[in-house]
Amino acid sequence: MAQLRVALAQVNTTVGDLEANADLVSEWVRLAARRGAHLVAFPEMTLTGYPAEDLVLRRSFAAASRDAVDHLARRLADEGSGERAVIVGYLDTSRAPTPRLGRPAGEPQNAAAVLWRGEVVARYAKHHLPNYGVFDEFRYFVPGYDFPVFRLHGVDVGLTICEDLWQDGGPVAVARAAGVNLLVCVNGSPYERGKTSQRDELAARRAREAGAALVYVNLVGGQDELVFDGGSLAVDAAGRLLARAEQFTETLLTVDLDLPTGAAALAAGRAAGEGTSVDAGDGTAMTVTRLPLASEPVPAFDAEAPVVAHRLDSAAELYRAVVTGTRDYVRKNGFTSVVLGLSGGIDSALVAAIAVDALGAEQVHTVAMPSIHSSTGSVDDAAELARRTGVTHTVIPIQPVVDSFHSALTATGGLAG
Repeated sequence: MAQLRVALAQVNTTVGDLEANADLVSEWVRLAARRGAHLVAFPEMTLTGYPAEDLVLRRSFAAASRDAVDHLARRLADEGSGERAVIVGYLDTSRAPTPRLGRPAGEPQNAAAVLWRGEVVARYAKHHLPNYGVFDEFRYFVPGYDFPVFRLHGVDVGLTICEDLWQDGGPVAVARAAGVNLLVCVNGSPYERGKTSQRDELAARRAREAGAALVYVNLVGGQDELVFDGGSLAVDAAGRLLARAEQFTETLLTVDLDLPTGAAALAAGRAAGEGTSVDAGDGTAMTVTRLPLASEPVPAFDAEAPVVAHRLDSAAELYRAVVTGTRDYVRKNGFTSVVLGLSGGIDSALVAAIAVDALGAEQVHTVAMPSIHSSTGSVDDAAELARRTGVTHTVIPIQPVVDSFHSALTATGGLAG
């Protein structure tokens, strides 16, 4: 058996901002290093932000993403983190044509890179591409058919990306055939009510199918109409929950794993570096490649007590999702403040509360526009809400505007043309 401390960096990225996202990776790797992590995993397409949508079709952006991941590998080594394996999602391009889809070489791929000692030592492209609900990945990307397995401190580690867990066959089946000891899944899985339980059950089932411990790192934050809730987790090979991160917050979840070594795979004749074609069980085959990064286990260390965050109840989860989506929509679009109408009713009161929790009272401005149709109670309630939340509140009576409107209608015989 071998010990491995894994850090899951549940971060909030910005679509298109390669430089800021690389800085984010550097910052969280340094934090993981202080916590003694041997392996650090980041979410799906961390470097580019997710979902990057039509940006991935720009060849200049794809080239910039590939350059960014190569530069990041060197940067991490220069910063003293070269001895930690770092898995980071990014936008790649295919090396070969995809005849099944009629797509040439150079097409976009949703990929993850393994960074080690200043180099990108392995690349994995998402195999299953979702094309339902909020996803349109089959239009943007071509699938990958390579399955790299890297040996880190005696442990054979395989990679998957998000949808690869949700579909039967594919990388999970290949992981079992390849005898991996740890399966790392990087994700950009959007929030839906009730989805956290589904994810827990899915991770447990796939771990049992792979016959390996599984760690699942998820994106957090909002991007336009999508909200990502985090909820990163780790399960053992029997599917038992080991650790779970809080939802809707950036955090580093570390978990100490006690894992079998990869010696059995070598004994079975799977030599490091040799490509082996494996039936993926979904009508395709994937090529397994083995990369020895560090064969010897780390010296024994005292394991830390894992964090198992409690799930939010349904109402709290939904409220946190709306607050998170509001905060990031404003921040990522460069707005500095918001203005909203405050009528004194329940609906505008809820919107004001969401805005204050998302942005802070100093960034929220409310306006009441009373007329003959507004009750004194409504005006007073709006003012009281503003006082309690600390927002800037302005009252602009609109009765003169209402009177002018009525006068205009009267002058035209009551008809508006």
